[in-house]
Amino acid sequence: MYLPIRLIIADDHEVYRDGLKTLLEKARDHQLQVVGEAANGKELITICEQLLPDVVLTDIMMPLMDGIEATAYITKNISYVSVIALSMFNQDNLILDMIKSGAKGYLIKNAHKDEILEAIESVYKGNPYYCRSTSLKLAKMIASSQLSGTISKTKIAFNDKELIVIKMICEEKTSREIGDTLCISSRTVDEYRIKIREKMEVKSTAGVVIYAIKNELFKV
Repeated sequence: MYLPIRLIIADDHEVYRDGLKTLLEKARDHQLQVVGEAANGKELITICEQLLPDVVLTDIMMPLMDGIEATAYITKNISYVSVIALSMFNQDNLILDMIKSGAKGYLIKNAHKDEILEAIESVYKGNPYYCRSTSLKLAKMIASSQLSGTISKTKIAFNDKELIVIKMICEEKTSREIGDTLCISSRTVDEYRIKIREKMEVKSTAGVVIYAIKNELFKV
């Protein structure tokens, strides 16, 4: 028997907390347990110190203390707890502040259930998670900031064509544009994208961009 991943949800909207809790508890294929809830950053810190969860999902904007300040405290004082930021669209600067404060990943609030579960398992295992809807602008902001933990410890070998595809992904080229440049089909480009993500051990285009910049495969 595996011990469940113990979760705390922090959001000042009770309806959202209840909905997310219900969604997570119905995920029978995943060992998850929501052990606590908080309506603001101060409550979140208190509950984290009492219950010692594995993962926290927290809104950024909350009364009394926001998610950024609470995350900074948790990262410093309960360092093994992995924090996932919950954001609205167009909150790039706040998301960046959350990651700088120690959040291991972030999700848009209306993310699909499968992505939420994927994010929880990813940060629980110590890997960062970037929302699938991450704009390349935000990905470049994250990669260009002084954030740790994104540089590969082992050198991954990419062939010349893969390096060109990586560069063009970072330049926001579509699969069709990449294919036209390399005289290959869009389908072949998509196969390159999958292989590149597997080598980098990332889940999304944003992960590719962040990895490439951090590991000096592309310069902004």
